Amino acid sequence: MIDFSENSDDFTDNGAKLAEIWGDYYLNYIPEMIRLVVPVAVFTACLFLTGQLSERLEITALKAAGVSLYRLSLPFIVFAIFVALIISYLDANTIPTSNKERIEFEQKFIKRKSETIDRNNIYRELSDNSVLRISFYDKSKNIGYRINIVGIKDTGIEQTLTANQMHWQEETENWMLHDVVERTFYEGGYSERTVAELDTMLSVLPRDLSRTTSDIYQLTYKEAQDYINSIARSGAGSINVPKVQYLGRVVYPFSIIVVMIVGFSVASVRRRGGKGIYIASGLTISFLYLAFMKIAEPFGYYGGITPLTAVTLPHIFFLLLGVVLLIQAKK
Repeated sequence: MIDFSENSDDFTDNGAKLAEIWGDYYLNYIPEMIRLVVPVAVFTACLFLTGQLSERLEITALKAAGVSLYRLSLPFIVFAIFVALIISYLDANTIPTSNKERIEFEQKFIKRKSETIDRNNIYRELSDNSVLRISFYDKSKNIGYRINIVGIKDTGIEQTLTANQMHWQEETENWMLHDVVERTFYEGGYSERTVAELDTMLSVLPRDLSRTTSDIYQLTYKEAQDYINSIARSGAGSINVPKVQYLGRVVYPFSIIVVMIVGFSVASVRRRGGKGIYIASGLTISFLYLAFMKIAEPFGYYGGITPLTAVTLPHIFFLLLGVVLLIQAKK
């Protein structure tokens, strides 16, 4: 409802129909919402349930009967692993499809800051000896403008090719160049050839030229790996951004296990203040956890630390925190 109230003006201004809003947008938003909310929901449920057991002295009675706190935590951890596996499977296979439809709706009906990474002066490495430059790329039409391709050899430039436009042909999955001028250089001069159209097989795809910050969230794990490999192969910059996003998706379900351990450790010890203190502790820890994740990501984007370190460091830190709290809890 908050999202609807925020975007209702854009829906009205851009002519979105009610069936499109609820069917194409919010229905496809539910899987992503579930993925994001599950760790907090599991954490809150753990705090509430364990807090009740602690307040009623049931944990104390179980410990007096010889059941260790580690044994009591086992069902919670098993449940967390089960939920994490479900979320991981959904994120790998189902959620990207719904995200793709949702993001297409956002691009059409919701006015937001452009997520496009590449727009002007795009450079791509076609091979070890060939570089492509595109002055401007229109993602909606898959058309590039003012094209330059330079072939290089050990002694210098071997060949240049310029074109006014290049557009993607879905039928043949090739690029068609228009108004092409090809120059071949040799010792003492060069030869020139002009053609109206030239069908080429460049080693770049439209997705390599129209990257956005939301691409990774629309791809399955296998597709995301191919996407990152494709970017690396084409020589594009900012490759750490999709790496951090992809690894973050893979590691994210692990946070469910981490918050379960932390929640059980915090709530298993009876404290003054009742359930309120547990909920307050949970909100504080959740905020710090999320803040740590968001702070670490930019360091991975810009190479301060490796992408793997950027996405795993917050989880490792809070896992160690949970283990320490569990060890220190009264057995």
